[in-house]
Amino acid sequence: MDLIKLSRISMKHLITLHVMLDTLSVTASAQRLCLSPSSVSKTLGQLRESLNDELFYRHGNTLIATPLARRLGPSVHQMINDMNQIMTQEGFDPAQYCGRFSLSMRESTFELLAAKLSAQVLALAPNIRLDISLKDTVGFDGLAKGELDFIILPHDLSQPSSAPTIHKDLVWEKLLSDEMVCLMNPAHPLVEDGKDTRSFSLDDYLSYGHIGITDGDLNTPFFEMQLAQLGRHRERAISVPDFGSAALMCHHSELLFTCSRRWAETAFQARGLRALELPFDYGEVAYSVVWHKPSMNDPAHRWLYQQIVQSSLEQ
Repeated sequence: MDLIKLSRISMKHLITLHVMLDTLSVTASAQRLCLSPSSVSKTLGQLRESLNDELFYRHGNTLIATPLARRLGPSVHQMINDMNQIMTQEGFDPAQYCGRFSLSMRESTFELLAAKLSAQVLALAPNIRLDISLKDTVGFDGLAKGELDFIILPHDLSQPSSAPTIHKDLVWEKLLSDEMVCLMNPAHPLVEDGKDTRSFSLDDYLSYGHIGITDGDLNTPFFEMQLAQLGRHRERAISVPDFGSAALMCHHSELLFTCSRRWAETAFQARGLRALELPFDYGEVAYSVVWHKPSMNDPAHRWLYQQIVQSSLEQ
């Protein structure tokens, strides 16, 4: 342990790095820390020299964090949280909290949870800032790097390997149980032929083209694997990034869309579509919340987690 080198790095340096990773702006960091931009630049310069790394570099008009800076992010965040708990003896007060949370969701989750969760959080903590992005924009890497606090998404529980294994410190927790249904245009031939949910067969399901959802982080859905074991497969005529786009395709075609029943019963885009029960075993599905395990040491994170759980219980 190099104590002399460590002694040159103070909480001021760590806090500046933490805020810079959040804002990627010297000016914005200076405003948040109530310092001058030159003071922030000076502190960054000292940290660059101590770590022998550029930490941030400019690409056009944007500052980009180096791999080392991104790797240090979660650890620095944890150290600041630990120090804050040492210095602050009173309990977490959401009414007085002025921090920021970053969440990422699949588009379908917006329909079910985002509006109610946001209203609930802002009613209890009016000074909190919520940044909610699409999961395709910031995914599981964002949790490990400290760029995100939580991800909420529909999740296939039937195959344990469907949870990404490259991040060992990610925690998954089920919020809502769900089931899969097949959406189709109300004028679809399967409906016009007088088919009901009991007579909807696997051959019916596989005789039409399907709309798939792209997700580079999660594995092939369990029901696709089940079909493969039967020597059958569905024909994906088109793949889209979210449930809403898929539902719109159903309105204007004979394509079928396999999705969450909860979403189908809630979403504006799915109104008017016919939902049939699937004629095969599709496994267990749910909506889950995911976080980076060390982040729960922060009382603010624990509070937001409680709000997420509470809002899901009201569904």
